[in-house]
Amino acid sequence: MLSEWTAECSHDAPTLIVPWSDHQHSHKSGRTTAAHFVDLRANPYDIAEIPEVEHNPTLARALRALNATRSPFLTAKCDTWTLSTSCHAESLEALRLELMLADEDARHGYASYIDILWRERSVFASAHHQQDRLDRITRRAQRLQHPEAALECVLRPAVLDLNGALEGFAFTLYITAVGPEPDIAHRRWELATDDIVTLLRNKELELARGSVTIDASDAYPLRMRHLNEAS
Repeated sequence: MLSEWTAECSHDAPTLIVPWSDHQHSHKSGRTTAAHFVDLRANPYDIAEIPEVEHNPTLARALRALNATRSPFLTAKCDTWTLSTSCHAESLEALRLELMLADEDARHGYASYIDILWRERSVFASAHHQQDRLDRITRRAQRLQHPEAALECVLRPAVLDLNGALEGFAFTLYITAVGPEPDIAHRRWELATDDIVTLLRNKELELARGSVTIDASDAYPLRMRHLNEAS
């Protein structure tokens, strides 16, 4: 599996804000709807409020696993989309070359992202700690037998305000798979996603015993340190 991580942590880089809301007006219905942060750790059954999972059991399964009681993570946002030669020819061609596939095996694609925060407070606050963990995750993902899929993790600044504002870092998990037909690309994405989530739930990444978490009720502010400032 093609696997790598990058960082977008300069002072002017976009920051992931949690909780978030996005009000959208539909000209067709005349109604305004609000997509919003759903805290699946606190309220697992609220997964029904996430429209992206309604017809996507693999994404629903991933979100449940990443927000489970013993998980070291909580998730903030997610989405999935299809790739076709008519609309995403350049992206598919670039991915085909990176994966070293024949033209006919990369005519369609399926992709997703999930924004993820480390719950352990000392990890959340440290770009250096997260770089080490992303190194470990991407190295292990390279051993997965998914030659038609790619994983990219992007480290970015984050602010969490559940019980008090905390500044630190999150990462976005991108998974993309290609295939000769849309259903094949989608199935390859499903298999790759299941294996990546299993990798993330490895015991080595679990919370250290007695560690303080960012979703604890006694949260207190932490100073953001960008990559060029982190030791």
